[in-house]
Amino acid sequence: MLYTILKGLLFSACFSLLFTLNAAAAEDRPANPFSYAPFSKNQPPLALLNTLSRAAPAANPKVIGLALSALDCALTQGMSPARNLTVIDYSLVSTKPRLWVFDLVTGKLLFQELVAHGMNTGKNFARNFSNTYGSRQTSLGLFRTKETYVGANGYSLRMEGLEDGFNDKAMERAIVFHGADYVDLKLAKKLGHLGRSHGCPAVRRGVARKVIDTIKGEQFLFSYYPDQQWLAKSQFLNCANSQRWAQK
Repeated sequence: MLYTILKGLLFSACFSLLFTLNAAAAEDRPANPFSYAPFSKNQPPLALLNTLSRAAPAANPKVIGLALSALDCALTQGMSPARNLTVIDYSLVSTKPRLWVFDLVTGKLLFQELVAHGMNTGKNFARNFSNTYGSRQTSLGLFRTKETYVGANGYSLRMEGLEDGFNDKAMERAIVFHGADYVDLKLAKKLGHLGRSHGCPAVRRGVARKVIDTIKGEQFLFSYYPDQQWLAKSQFLNCANSQRWAQK
């Protein structure tokens, strides 16, 4: 009798532990933002766009919409969902915040920051973009963030360019996300523009680690500029099976 009771208690404890572990693992897995309440497909298709636009009123809703279109296309192609989406709008002047990090599950804005562009992309305004090794220009399109490392620019984050012909040489070019002392408004007042990188999206040194730790590990980053060739040929902005969130 005692043996039977102990056996039952042991089974119950093991089952409870297994359930708890499975629940914890489920919480760690990123949810598909397009099927996660309150951003369900059963709701109006612009619900997520409207939520993110309200969270970041300084951002262009059109650019957020294009980022969501690209993300939706990536998910329809079988890429795994991500918790966060980073949006960079290089059509804005370098001395204004033009990088936003969104939590796609809660709809919250996590960061709004200055970000540098490549030295051959332009001075205060970005103008020229490239996927070519040695160009020292910024690349456009959808990226997937990878692992962190410590290199010449300190704590940095590798990025995989997902768009053929536009950013797929990012790894080869060592285009990474990092902090930089030249991302400083006091310096910008002297130069007339924010400091520039070799093509990397660089942010303030003081916030770099926090941002990197938030967006690392298979998250998405969308780099925008109204470049007509990219808009017309991007495989993620011209995806037949995805939801169109904004006009190009």
